[in-house]
Amino acid sequence: MEIPYVTEPRKDTGLYNAKVGIWLFLASEVMLFGGFFSSYILLRVGAVEGAWPTGLLNVPIGTFNTLVLILSSVTVVLAWSALKLKDFKKYKFYQAITIICAFVFVGVKSFEYRDKLTHYDVVLNDGMRVDGHLVEKTEEFITLSHPVSYPAEKGIAYRPIAIAEMAKAEAAHADDEHAADDAHAGGHGDVTIQMADVKKMTNWGPWANTYFAIYFTMTFLHGLHVVGGVLVIAYLWGPGAKMWKTDPERYTNRIEVSGLFWHFVDLVWIFLFPVLYLL
Repeated sequence: MEIPYVTEPRKDTGLYNAKVGIWLFLASEVMLFGGFFSSYILLRVGAVEGAWPTGLLNVPIGTFNTLVLILSSVTVVLAWSALKLKDFKKYKFYQAITIICAFVFVGVKSFEYRDKLTHYDVVLNDGMRVDGHLVEKTEEFITLSHPVSYPAEKGIAYRPIAIAEMAKAEAAHADDEHAADDAHAGGHGDVTIQMADVKKMTNWGPWANTYFAIYFTMTFLHGLHVVGGVLVIAYLWGPGAKMWKTDPERYTNRIEVSGLFWHFVDLVWIFLFPVLYLL
């Protein structure tokens, strides 16, 4: 029995079956991410003034990843267009770039996650807070690189202000032009803290505070969509490409449907990037 409307459009919708299905699926995805964005807005608006952390993410890395996904959106369209023009070699070329971009994005995001999970926030018994990247941790002490120190009562949202104050102080007493750059990096050298002086300690994982809980939840969910989307694209680019010889029109439609999902994934990130990194 032949399945109808796999290539020709339905009379009621004007679309073939797979395209109807992907639009319905994307509608549910909009509701999913819409719920997360709404929760973020409510938590952000409801936060005490000056208590919401900013400047804790690496904007240049986030910008690079945004450009990578935008490039992948362009190449996935060019790949589909090449199939419409019956140019299979160009399709393979452009779609290969899409796959590479996806893996680059996931790799960069993994680097970001590692950077956050190795960044420790230590509250001391004397009321000060010190945060920096982990160098060494034992039962007796913890060593952090490029430490930033400020009163714990001000909260982690005070961190960018503390870095600016450190930079200003270092620049005022600098003997050479490199001292100010070191200060902007969040201090210099290493600091060793005895565990006996530690009141509370955690890394910048999703358990650190509400901001990082939102960051990890939304970016990890988006990352799962990236991985799922690229697996489908890679399958159609590799083993699934056999259909091009037997049913090129249906194969082209599959590439279009996978491309629509990929555009949605890219669009979600375009919203995530300014919300989490810039605001």
